[in-house]
Amino acid sequence: AIEMVESGGGSVQPGGSLRLSCVISGKTLSRYCMAWFRQAPGKEREGVAAISSDGSTDYADSVKGRFTISRDNAKNSLYLQMNNLKPEDIATYSCAAGILYDCFVDTSPYGFNYWGQGTQVTVSS
Repeated sequence: AIEMVESGGGSVQPGGSLRLSCVISGKTLSRYCMAWFRQAPGKEREGVAAISSDGSTDYADSVKGRFTISRDNAKNSLYLQMNNLKPEDIATYSCAAGILYDCFVDTSPYGFNYWGQGTQVTVSS
């Protein structure tokens, strides 16, 4: 069975940083589009960042210049470096993977086959 496990969430002050990790087991996902989604209480899930199998990246406007998505295919892992965190970044963050022709941040979440369970990010002074 394929398992995707996120880690690295937590609570930071505004302006702080966190690095989320997603480790995949059970399948090699080097050819998959991978992405980070987030969902805040009372809001719809939204794409935060996406990275294609060839390393092309795409970001939501709200996180451009602050977040960086990366992948290490040798370690079957996905990362999200989050800098200058703001209260509006508070959400549960989930990693996702799918075989997709279009690998963009606004790709529908329904196109992703595999999901992690999520990790909570809180930004508060």
